Amino acid sequence: MKAKRGVTWLAVLATVWLAGCASMQSHHETATQMQAAGQQGDFKTALTRLDERHASPEARKELLYNLEKGELLRLDGQIEPSTEAFLAADAKVQEWEQAAKTDPQKLMGTVGAALVSERLKVYEGQDYEKVWLTTRLALNRLGQGRIDEARVDIKRTHEREAVIAEFRSKETQSTVDEAKGRGVQAQGREINGYPVELLDDPEVLALQNGYQNALSHYLAGFVYESLNEPGLAAPGYRKAIELRPGAPALEEGLRGLDERTGFTWKRKQRMTDVLFVVEAGVAPARVPKAFTLPVPVGSSIRTVSISYPVIDPSRDAPLESLQVGERALPLSKVVDLNVMARRALRDEMPGMVMRGFSRAIAKGVVQDQLQKQGGLLGGLIGIVASAATEQADDRMWRMLPGRVYLARAHLPPGEHDISLHGVSFGKARVDGQYAVVPLRLYEGRPLAGAVGQFGQLPLVEAVATPAVAPAAKPVAVKPAAKPARKPRPTTSAKAAAAAL
Repeated sequence: MKAKRGVTWLAVLATVWLAGCASMQSHHETATQMQAAGQQGDFKTALTRLDERHASPEARKELLYNLEKGELLRLDGQIEPSTEAFLAADAKVQEWEQAAKTDPQKLMGTVGAALVSERLKVYEGQDYEKVWLTTRLALNRLGQGRIDEARVDIKRTHEREAVIAEFRSKETQSTVDEAKGRGVQAQGREINGYPVELLDDPEVLALQNGYQNALSHYLAGFVYESLNEPGLAAPGYRKAIELRPGAPALEEGLRGLDERTGFTWKRKQRMTDVLFVVEAGVAPARVPKAFTLPVPVGSSIRTVSISYPVIDPSRDAPLESLQVGERALPLSKVVDLNVMARRALRDEMPGMVMRGFSRAIAKGVVQDQLQKQGGLLGGLIGIVASAATEQADDRMWRMLPGRVYLARAHLPPGEHDISLHGVSFGKARVDGQYAVVPLRLYEGRPLAGAVGQFGQLPLVEAVATPAVAPAAKPVAVKPAAKPARKPRPTTSAKAAAAAL
């Protein structure tokens, strides 16, 4: 009977382990391969690596697959297929939004992850990724000249932020309540050896939250301004400044709004108002870090492996200015995804710690039973299986840029040479009242996106009608000089004439 029970425990553990293996592959490894191909400008190979990792039809419906695919296609200049992939990803996020509004408890359930591994959870996307998705869609539409559709994406961005804020508030309270019920300190992050200082640095703490970013709101202001809706543009610019104070480009957007949208300005405008969106580097990585915890099981102590992620930041050099023709435009950093990723992890850690300790206790019990019923071999198998299934979730949208900068200037319509820190992006043609120029410096490789152009500049006549000259004032003409009078003949001359 004892042997049978031992076999049963092993069968159960093996079944759970094998069921989890398919979902526990490392996304970090796949993303590293994609980025290596991207460094060579070979985004088609990067797409192949992604497809190999997601071979089944079901896997290709997943959120993370379509996020990565959409970004790779965008980097490869395939805007329409990129938009299609982003829309497939957006459909998954909309499902999450609907559940968050109607059945939040369903999303808060973490039974599978608590029993085996965080990687068994369905990937719902980081909150900042959900917001970034609609911003990416808006940028794609702008590059295709579809500004009305971009406006819809921007409106949905604001709605999505509201759903996230409400759901996270409920989730935080639920985590605290569940932790109290289990006797776990959910707020504690002091795990021996964990680099807590990375989550508590001033840049992370300065962020208002882990999902809003200044680019999304500034872009909203720019689109509303382009559509002559200054009443909606102002809140967008204002929120961008609030999220990223001290950025000159953001402040100037709000400061000059009234003048730029005035009738007199638009009637006299002769140059294009150009927004440069400059992206650099790649997104940071989540790397698993293993810890060993002693867990009380009955009257004994069991050693259980537990894993938490740490953020491995991208290390691209900061950018200072963008060269456009003879002009050097100062760049303002408006988004740092390295900081946002750390903030997102910081917000997740209380729930992650609680689930980790719950798993540790459950696995400690399994190890104890296996050792009792299977002897030393059973205990050893339990330890190995516990370590193998305890993998921190390393899934992130890794093809995003590491940092985003903005510059804005009025330029004459036509082609302009663009370079960034000595790297040439070639020529960009701008026209119309407004234009958006997306640029990406990917590991030193320049990638210029499609330029979006909106509105028409006032027509200027090719040949100006000559003005009527005022009548010339009459010029006084001096009368001609009188002929000189002949000298009067003398008396002797008169006598001579008479003699003749």
